[in-house]
Amino acid sequence: MRPVLKWISTALAGAALLLAVAVGQHLHLFEQTLFHFSQWRQADRLQEVSLWLPGYRADIQAQVVEGIDDDLSALTFDPDRNSLIAITNGKPQLLELSLDGKLSRAIPLVGFGDPEAIEYISRGVYVISDERLQRLLRVEVSERTESIDAAASQQLSLGIGQNGNKGFEGLAYDVAGKRLFVAKERDPVRIYEVEGFPYAEDDQPLGVHVSEDRERDADLFVRDLSSLQYDQQTGHLLALSDESRLVVELDIHGKAISALSLKAGDHGLEADVPQAEGIAMGPDGTIYLVSEPNLFYVFRKAD
Repeated sequence: MRPVLKWISTALAGAALLLAVAVGQHLHLFEQTLFHFSQWRQADRLQEVSLWLPGYRADIQAQVVEGIDDDLSALTFDPDRNSLIAITNGKPQLLELSLDGKLSRAIPLVGFGDPEAIEYISRGVYVISDERLQRLLRVEVSERTESIDAAASQQLSLGIGQNGNKGFEGLAYDVAGKRLFVAKERDPVRIYEVEGFPYAEDDQPLGVHVSEDRERDADLFVRDLSSLQYDQQTGHLLALSDESRLVVELDIHGKAISALSLKAGDHGLEADVPQAEGIAMGPDGTIYLVSEPNLFYVFRKAD
């Protein structure tokens, strides 16, 4: 009987090991561990050439945005208004928030199926992504705007790897290079680069070019992508993952070089960020973040 019990014990141990390995691969735990070790080992050098996310601390955390019940999603910084622009997708609205997270304006979005991301392009011009339909819409907003109709907007449809509710979840814009970065949430995680959209209101598009970097995307050790932010000064891209509770800084070659954890105990956070959906950055490097249902965070570089 003992040999049988020994065999069963060995089999169970082997199964447990295989299960642990499978879980680790699914959660990208091994890649994250290797990355954090590399980040620590190269800290002195990387601080000089990056935003260096480990140096950020939570200044405002889990602050409820009054006037919003649920579905606060996406975020972008508007340098002309010195404010933050967000959207909600349950009851589609474009929102304007102050830099301390106070709601100052709400504009209904008409004809938008599932708006998940918004990005500032130029004065009064934004791009909104409609996740399930995988379309990008150029919208204009002025002080007189009372509603925004999708039917009256320039649109670009990208039927790439359609997968139900796992479509375009994040946007970022490179003003100098006129590149729009579009994040596909998962299955698989992808970051597309779109050139030629949006275009000036009265111009016809001369051509739209869509590209991707599969090698970079394959190395992303996050389970999903919720939002993107492009830093004009360094040319680096910030990728926000809700499920991995991470913000990852990618250099100009798409290599991960620093990260900000959104878990309790890290960067001064008292609790996990529950469902991070949008990230934006001000010209001074301050990072703003929103989480469903209606929470607001600010991270600043520690002195």
